[in-house]
Amino acid sequence: GLSALAGWLGMAVATDANVRTTQAADKEGLAKALRVAFTGGAVMGFTVVGLGLFGLSLFFYLMTINRDEDERLALVYAMDSLAGFGFGASSIALFARVAGGIYTKAADVGADLVGKVEMDIPEDDPRNPAVIADNVGDNVGDVAGMGADLFESFVGSIIAAAALANGDPTLVMLPFWVAGAGIFASVAGYFAVGTKDGASQHQLLFALHKGTIVSGILVLVFVAIIISQSFSDGSTIVFGTDENGMPMPVTDTEKLGWKIFSCVVIGLFAGILIGQATEYFTSYSYWPTRSITEAGVTGPATVIIQGIGIGMISCVAPVIILVATIFGCNALAGGYGIALSAVGMLSTLGVTLATDAYGPIADNAGGIAEMAELEERVRETTDALDALGNTTAATGKGFAIGSAVLTSLSLLTAFKLKAEVDVVDITDPVVLASVLFGAMLPFLFAALTMLSVQKAAGAIIIEVRRQFATIEGLREGTADADSDKCVAISTQSSVEEMILPGVYAVMAPFVIGILIGPKALTGMLGGAIASGMMLAIMMANAGGAWDNSKKYIEIEGACGGKGTDTHKACVVGDTVGDPFKDTSGPALNILIKLMSMISLVIAPIMAGWGDWEMWYYGLIPIAICVIATIVVWKCYWSDTQDISAPIEKTVK
Repeated sequence: GLSALAGWLGMAVATDANVRTTQAADKEGLAKALRVAFTGGAVMGFTVVGLGLFGLSLFFYLMTINRDEDERLALVYAMDSLAGFGFGASSIALFARVAGGIYTKAADVGADLVGKVEMDIPEDDPRNPAVIADNVGDNVGDVAGMGADLFESFVGSIIAAAALANGDPTLVMLPFWVAGAGIFASVAGYFAVGTKDGASQHQLLFALHKGTIVSGILVLVFVAIIISQSFSDGSTIVFGTDENGMPMPVTDTEKLGWKIFSCVVIGLFAGILIGQATEYFTSYSYWPTRSITEAGVTGPATVIIQGIGIGMISCVAPVIILVATIFGCNALAGGYGIALSAVGMLSTLGVTLATDAYGPIADNAGGIAEMAELEERVRETTDALDALGNTTAATGKGFAIGSAVLTSLSLLTAFKLKAEVDVVDITDPVVLASVLFGAMLPFLFAALTMLSVQKAAGAIIIEVRRQFATIEGLREGTADADSDKCVAISTQSSVEEMILPGVYAVMAPFVIGILIGPKALTGMLGGAIASGMMLAIMMANAGGAWDNSKKYIEIEGACGGKGTDTHKACVVGDTVGDPFKDTSGPALNILIKLMSMISLVIAPIMAGWGDWEMWYYGLIPIAICVIATIVVWKCYWSDTQDISAPIEKTVK
């Protein structure tokens, strides 16, 4: 409920901020427009972290009162209950991110293919019936969807860290304190954002980076104070277990405290480095995106090839950063240290999410300027903000993927502890087969969402073509388009098309965990996290690079500027990249976190199970998947539409 509320509030404010950003760009210039758009995004950022921490703290308190057990056991049982809170956040994230992604990209692809390619009218032209649905979709997918995604990561990282604290009060509360310190630091970072009129893309990027830098420095100061007070000499900390599985008190608590602080530092810097690596591969200020534009000289096929190659090679840097983070934090403080690194990475989420949610506000401001037929200088200002928004959105997606991997890994460690899985041998055929099954799931999930976008976009294309053919004067601008019809199609399609991916994501842990056992489920989660991370990074970065390769031509006039064959080739690349970066890629974050959270919720039930011990109960989730597949196929997929069929003109 809190995740849905945060998304609703973020969309409501973003909708108002769209218009105000356009007005600021018209009346007051670039600097003021940047400030207005960033402020609109900040509402989403601070709503997510505020409601997330409030909900967790309140629920945690309610789960600890009137407990008969001793303090340590009471905290352990309370954390078991908090996994249900995380499952609720994951469920809303699945709906907002997957359905929102299908909604926005179906409208976007349909609007672009008919409007820009077939009818040769400008982007966001009011004559295009799908433009309103496209702009609404930006708020649905990129504001509410990203907010729900990072809300899930934010609360999931805190739950995982507290679950791995083994009931020690200081270690349980530390992730809550770090998250709270991050909120105060993010408020200070918000006030540091600003630029001047006429700023270049580099200067605009630095204007947003100032907020991240200030909040990052302040959160480290705040956490250092917390550590120094909580882990002073004389305090008793229970960290880890002995060879008999009993809680083991730590003698040198101060040393342990600074090791944990180092994990927070590592996580925070890992998030910044992943963002910088993503920016390098997706901003047209650098070679990778410019190389895609240059590849457009020889046609759209080479744009696609170059973009996929850039997306694949962009996986290297984030993987190395995350591997180093995991190794370093594990050496310092084990699984708890890895979980705290995820909390550290997300500690400045207030300002980081503000930077990301700023993007769709700037994009819609440009659409409003086009539809209102404002002066060209206004569109130039909003285009500069939009190009910056594409880069920050890509950076935000990289950050979301990195935090999702660390959060999922921490949840996997907590699951292993709660399910009493001692050793997972990769050479065990049961484990290896489960790893392969888990590695397949992200590809299935991504395929379903890509196919859903294509199917929904096809319905939009048919409707837009019909209106251009049947509404007299629409092409000339003397008649109004029926935008409500396209909005209705996108809404219905997004809800219908998320059913199957949602069922598979929720049922997969039940199928493997109950049919085979907790050891196999551990392997499945490991395989899904590994392949899901690679596929998500590749798709998000390739899509962002394709998008900005087009912006490089439109804003900087590269390769002859707008209207050239190179520009048209890059428009094709951008259209392919839309579902890559805004639907399938981000949806994979939800998949790996949702499966990890569900596994943690059901872990106490499976504690101590052997392989195939309860296999007959595993037939139930399999039957649910089969029935859902048949129903969805019969109701939504079997009746295909021919989008190539000509539409007769009926209005003379």
